[in-house]
Amino acid sequence: MPSVILETERLRLRSVLERDIDDVYTSCVDPDLQRWVPLPAPGEPYTRENAEDFCLRLAPGIRTSGDGQHWALLEREGGRFVGSLALLRTEWPAKVTEVGYWISPWGRGRGYAAEAVVAVSRWAIDQGFQRIELKAAVGNIASRRVAESTGFVHEGVERNAMPLNEGRTDLAVYSLLPTDLKTTP
Repeated sequence: MPSVILETERLRLRSVLERDIDDVYTSCVDPDLQRWVPLPAPGEPYTRENAEDFCLRLAPGIRTSGDGQHWALLEREGGRFVGSLALLRTEWPAKVTEVGYWISPWGRGRGYAAEAVVAVSRWAIDQGFQRIELKAAVGNIASRRVAESTGFVHEGVERNAMPLNEGRTDLAVYSLLPTDLKTTP
């Protein structure tokens, strides 16, 4: 994927950089984030080394491998890091990709996830993608609201689909197609 900087009314989305390590670490050890996004893996504590690996190798590597792209979400005013959003599991022949995101504790409740999801999913459709998927744990009401408020259509539930730090969860599956944008105000 090309390295792309996107801007919205309140956010600047750019590649994840070395200078983001401290914010990524502080965000990813947050218990509320860990409840729904078991990073680095279920049952493993998140360490500063994990944040370094994410910022220096994993995030850049997903783009260069063609699997997707990670963006750091920054407030346009002041440049504060407020989260991360990615296109993942990209299937180029089918023109299908999945959007995933997390918001730092200090950025939650401000609509940043929805604003970033709109920007990235519309950009992906403009690049020719025919399907953008979004999956959220069925109990993660905030993440499901993001999907619903940004024009994604609920398709169903993948049962027992994702391990968490404690147990497993079903995933609510949403999608956005180019035709959905023609019918969405």
